Amino acid sequence: MNLMPRDEEPGRKSGSDKVRSIFDVIPSSGDAETGPLEANRPEADRPAPRPLHIALVGNFAPRKCGIATFTTDIFEKLREFHPEITLDVHALDDPDHRLDYREVTGTIACNDPEDYARAARQINEAGVDAVWVQHEYGIFGGEDGEMVLDFVDRLAAPLVLTLHTVLSDPSERQRKILRHLIARASRIMVMSHHSRNLLESEYDAPPRILEVIEHGAPDRPFGRQDEFKEQLGLDGRKVLMTFGLLSRGKGLEHAIRALPAIVARHPEVIYRIVGATHPNLVAYEGEAYREELQALADRLGVLSHIAWENRFLETDELLDQLEACDIYLTPYLGMQQSTSGTLSYAVAVGKAVVSTPYVHARELLGEGIGRLIEPGSSEAIAEAVNALLDRPADLTAMQRRAWARGREMIWPRFADASLRLVDRARAPDPAMPPITATPGLAAVLAMSDATGMLQHSVGVVPDRRHGYCLDDNARALMLMNVARGLPVAERMKWSLAYAAFVQSAWNPDLARFRNFMRFDRGWCEDEGSEDSNGRAIWSLGHTYERAPDQSLSEWALQLFEDVLPRLATIEAPRARAFAMLGACAVLRRDPRNTAALECAREGGDFLMRLLGHGRRPDWAWFEAVLGYDNPRLPQALIEAGRALDREAWIGAGLETLEWICRQQVSARGQFRPIGSESFGKPHGYLPFDQQPLEAQAAIEAACSAWTATHGAFWVEHALTAWRWFFGGNDRGVILADIATGRCRDGVTPRGVNANCGAESILAFQLSHYALAELAVSAPLGRGGGLLESARERLV
Repeated sequence: MNLMPRDEEPGRKSGSDKVRSIFDVIPSSGDAETGPLEANRPEADRPAPRPLHIALVGNFAPRKCGIATFTTDIFEKLREFHPEITLDVHALDDPDHRLDYREVTGTIACNDPEDYARAARQINEAGVDAVWVQHEYGIFGGEDGEMVLDFVDRLAAPLVLTLHTVLSDPSERQRKILRHLIARASRIMVMSHHSRNLLESEYDAPPRILEVIEHGAPDRPFGRQDEFKEQLGLDGRKVLMTFGLLSRGKGLEHAIRALPAIVARHPEVIYRIVGATHPNLVAYEGEAYREELQALADRLGVLSHIAWENRFLETDELLDQLEACDIYLTPYLGMQQSTSGTLSYAVAVGKAVVSTPYVHARELLGEGIGRLIEPGSSEAIAEAVNALLDRPADLTAMQRRAWARGREMIWPRFADASLRLVDRARAPDPAMPPITATPGLAAVLAMSDATGMLQHSVGVVPDRRHGYCLDDNARALMLMNVARGLPVAERMKWSLAYAAFVQSAWNPDLARFRNFMRFDRGWCEDEGSEDSNGRAIWSLGHTYERAPDQSLSEWALQLFEDVLPRLATIEAPRARAFAMLGACAVLRRDPRNTAALECAREGGDFLMRLLGHGRRPDWAWFEAVLGYDNPRLPQALIEAGRALDREAWIGAGLETLEWICRQQVSARGQFRPIGSESFGKPHGYLPFDQQPLEAQAAIEAACSAWTATHGAFWVEHALTAWRWFFGGNDRGVILADIATGRCRDGVTPRGVNANCGAESILAFQLSHYALAELAVSAPLGRGGGLLESARERLV
């Protein structure tokens, strides 16, 4: 995805590529003074939703199996009844038996983990609204199809699942796989209420994401048996039929054993067994099962009353043959089958059905739609079939009831339900407030007490169990340095509380800051992480530069100069970058500060060495892995380069920042931060979970780059990251609330993390003030009117 405007490259430019105004590139949300959110606009005034773009993953024609038929039906029926939808098919393929696929975007080698990763990347780059995966344990690679897990973990778009099998007694691995899929899914489709109930009771699936959509079926007129019997040369015959891929467990031997009793009373009966043997069974034992059935029929003397169609029929021909039958048999032995496309077809074309009571049959054939019989009983089959053939009026009445029930499943209805299913999963468009709207501080103060700012919350309620940490209180001190709208005394009260926490965190015996403190004010450790130590240095430098109170500024400089030399052995890259950012803040006020100069110089050399070792042609980065707060590394290089007049550092910082920016923008132009699940994965990254800290880092680093270059690219990227807070993300969820200043803890595969911890609140708050400063410094060329008044409000 090219983030740059046409004919423009990022870098150190001036003149023609300067931004006229930050307001020239941010979309307006109504009047700049009132700025109603999109979500609050009247329904009639909202723009029509754009057509869906769906990636469809599963087996696909010409593969011969039920899942392939179903996936192909989805593709064809959505395209027929909703042609405005864009469908990208990614067909699961068996490398040992390659097929010639048509109308697919790509194939996925079902047993190759790298191919799943490649396909996920291709889907992400396509900018689809949702990924609809057909799931059956046996169609994905690995034990119980476990390769599907890494695949869905890599998908950024909302995941929609069709679960073709929901087991009531799964193995431990099967249960783990399905629970993982459920945790990733935005919507789940099943085709029976039994499956839905199982998902809730056995797999803890949230009811709100579950939908029952019955298997689609054709819409054909009622009562054309005679016409199609004539075409097949079956005039005057009573036709029983079973169709589908032949396999053990279908119970056909019991139907054949029932034939002598049926034929004795109705010698005109013929039983048509239509369909090829399942390819997996053929691979294992050839045609042994079919030959056993034929031998059984021969011993029972009913071979002449059975017609075999040993081939895979295309849908239209299959339906023609189905219309020629009077009674459809499904004598299946497995009672857990929750979906049978063949059963749906038979009911939809108005066939009387005699079936064992597997899940789908119990739900579909109730209220006289069909007749349920004991499994494994040839006597029950014969009795049910003879009862219908003995009373033609009852047979016709059941057929009419079946046909009427089938109208609820016809393809237009299925297509409409499928469209609603996916549309409910897709992320809504973002709802942007004006950037002049200053977040309230209620959320910050609600998390704070005389000790400092608490770390975590449960929902919006502060969680005292986890106490406090240095990281958050350092950030909170930085917020007080720039926050607007607080009375002087109130601001000073909280600045001192957070500053006192930073001060008390210093452990002079070990020459390190401590990080975690219990709610009873007891420290949990003697030495905090290197990153927390680096962030403490940053907050001190920031306070020296930005604190509105001179006495507080002097305190910060004194502690900065006292502790910085004693932290010179810190080696963690982000800790070094945080300390460098603090040092550069000091240098902006005191360019000759010895401690700050040394920190910036050594840190810049360190990051340049790190970059030299870590980069490769396709990986312009400092490390082989991406972690949290990634933009801070290039930001520190840019600011240190400006402070020390090191052009090479600035250039390297801009190059690596541009690279990480491009990794963090989706094909749809939305901010997609490196997910926390990526941490520790070399030369790759995953899209979830997405955290507010990353948007803050992107915004503030982009501001540093804009100061160095005045390039429009950086303003646009900062705005892209800002929109993430307001629904411009992969799930369309709004994390931030302007009124309270609250921010949710992130975006997960299923939506928003509803907790509102200190890190998230402060990330949102600090992002606003960074963007507001950028708005003031970015020059206004054209504009005037509301733009001018908005700028005046920020100034």
